[in-house]
Amino acid sequence: MSTIDDLPIRDDLRGLSPYGAPQLDVPVRLNTNENSYPVPEPVVDAIGKALAAELRDLNRYPDRDAVALRADLAAYLGHGLAVEQVWAANGSNEIQQQLLQAFGGPGRSALGFAPAYSMHPLLALGTGTRWVPARRGADFGLTADEAVAQVREHRPDVVFLCSPNNPTGTALDPAVVAAVLAEAPGMVVVDEAYAEFARPGTVSALAVLPGHPRLVVTRTMSKAFGFAGGRLGYLAADPAVVAAVQLVRLPYHLSALTQAAARAALAHRDALLGTVEAIMGQRDRIVADLRARGHRVADSDANFVLFEVGGDQAVAWRALLDAGVLVRDVGLPGWLRVTAGTPAETDAFLTAMERLQ
Repeated sequence: MSTIDDLPIRDDLRGLSPYGAPQLDVPVRLNTNENSYPVPEPVVDAIGKALAAELRDLNRYPDRDAVALRADLAAYLGHGLAVEQVWAANGSNEIQQQLLQAFGGPGRSALGFAPAYSMHPLLALGTGTRWVPARRGADFGLTADEAVAQVREHRPDVVFLCSPNNPTGTALDPAVVAAVLAEAPGMVVVDEAYAEFARPGTVSALAVLPGHPRLVVTRTMSKAFGFAGGRLGYLAADPAVVAAVQLVRLPYHLSALTQAAARAALAHRDALLGTVEAIMGQRDRIVADLRARGHRVADSDANFVLFEVGGDQAVAWRALLDAGVLVRDVGLPGWLRVTAGTPAETDAFLTAMERLQ
């Protein structure tokens, strides 16, 4: 049997592994930042009816521009956004890939501040965009001065800012976004995948979209909406940005079923987002409990917590797994990340953590 290396694969892909977290059958899975709560039955029924209404016409292509869905997303986001300022795709990963296809590519560069979302460098690689790994502070923070200095040094065509940041969980000071916008020569993408979980008073980059045609804010329905299996991500930006990504999107990239399911979910957003406060409560409980035990813990505005284990994180990861709790080793020496789930899942995690000490 042949291997990848036996094929004429691109040299820059040789030896790499695909992105992905372990999908293991364990009692408590807290490693991929999913919403632990199942979709409520009334919403299940509504999505089922919406899908059934599309089945007879599956011989026809879907609306390739997903206009009705984009209008619903604009209404959800608010901030005076119109349908022309919103674009949707199969998860925020595809949104960000389209942005790199349009504004990155061969001869261009993209910059991100590590540690951050590990898919961004892979998206850059896949689109032929040179990746520039910029730095965060020792406490995983990022100041405006630090960000500007690195943008000024590298002059990237695309800058990725994560707020809240994955894997650290902390939202950015709005001054950082403003400073990067003022300095960056190209596009600035603010990844707000976890925005719905942010602590009170956190300012979204959506507030500064007017007057900034090079700013893009990306979101997802995978986390707060509990719609990870539905694969729906979206962006808000100047209409010119939406026109640009339409140049590179695949024909009919969003199926009629995806569009119908997402619209039904948005119509029942109060029910779906009803778990956000409960998840935030479990997140804050994890932070407080681990700090009380003496662990260093990053401040979190997301549905997960990054915490220090005080030793080899791979050993700690295995010990938690042996206790039936799957968390995420994100490659930071001495640190692990855990998703905030149900109270019972938090109980199991904290109990397993007691056995590590």
